[in-house]
Amino acid sequence: MPSDRPIFILGCPRSGTTMLQLMTHAHPRIAIPPETRFMVAAYQRRLRFGDLDDPARRRELADWIVGRRQSRFHELKLDAAEVTEEIVQGPPTLGSALGIVLRAYAARFGKPRWGDKRPAYLQSADVLLRLFPDAQFVHLIRDGRDCVASLKEMPWYDGSTYEAISVWAEAIDFARRSAPRLPPGSYHELRYEDLTRDPETELTRLCGFLGEEYDPAMCEPSRMARVVPSWKTWHERTRGEVTTARSGSWKDRLSRQEIALCESVLADRLEAYGYELSGGPRAGRSQLLAYEHTAARRRLARFKRTAADRLARLREPNPPAARLTEGQLALAGVPRPRHEPPVPVA
Repeated sequence: MPSDRPIFILGCPRSGTTMLQLMTHAHPRIAIPPETRFMVAAYQRRLRFGDLDDPARRRELADWIVGRRQSRFHELKLDAAEVTEEIVQGPPTLGSALGIVLRAYAARFGKPRWGDKRPAYLQSADVLLRLFPDAQFVHLIRDGRDCVASLKEMPWYDGSTYEAISVWAEAIDFARRSAPRLPPGSYHELRYEDLTRDPETELTRLCGFLGEEYDPAMCEPSRMARVVPSWKTWHERTRGEVTTARSGSWKDRLSRQEIALCESVLADRLEAYGYELSGGPRAGRSQLLAYEHTAARRRLARFKRTAADRLARLREPNPPAARLTEGQLALAGVPRPRHEPPVPVA
């Protein structure tokens, strides 16, 4: 039976997740939209939406999703009124309401499987698993030095080099520590460098994980680039051919001090994923202390978010898990309609 499990693409920012989104979206059965901004935000506000057994509450939730510009619902080019009614008439859970939006996006392209892409989902995999307990996660990993170099050049990035390095370290730590605790068959990782060098092999492996047949169209993501909003000028390279030209470009884009800091902090993580070190000098003590301060501050922020979420779970009026796919319905204990054999005509 064809799979209907939702698919979530994640990775450190500037690791190539938009390219992978387009590759996956090129598959004839899968639709992955540009980054949305309602998934985790809705989960964090779930207590405000109240008891979703009440259709009026589901309508409030739907209005919040489709009417809030920060959600980027408008970029999905869906009929807001139709999606709202689907949510109101749908299963009374938060995951179902959010999944209905993604399912409607897939239906726009005539595809049965849906999902989402956002680098920040690395910090919220447990949340996504609560919302979609049968989810499959695809983690794209890229040389941390290239990610740091690219992040620093983005018009929307206002963080420091220390923060950029910390973000990549957190992505790798997720792969090494958190991913092994995910349910079997729910996590797959691949390297950007391998994907750009031999896309057919890597995408064939990805399709095997997803339970899908590989389609050659996936190797031409530029044909799908129209789904990326034009104002995101930093994704302009997705409109061209898949290339390895940017792999290793950190050598010309980072200063000696930045390279030293990256390699001093990330050495074991880089080598674990097959990235060679330059052999340059170590970073100075003051740089290392500044990085540790940044990393500690980020860890504290994550701890506070986790603690607040644990308290919120005690007050949830409804289980959040979606009830849209075969796996979700089975996990929720929802009986499926039995297919009775046809009655013979006398």
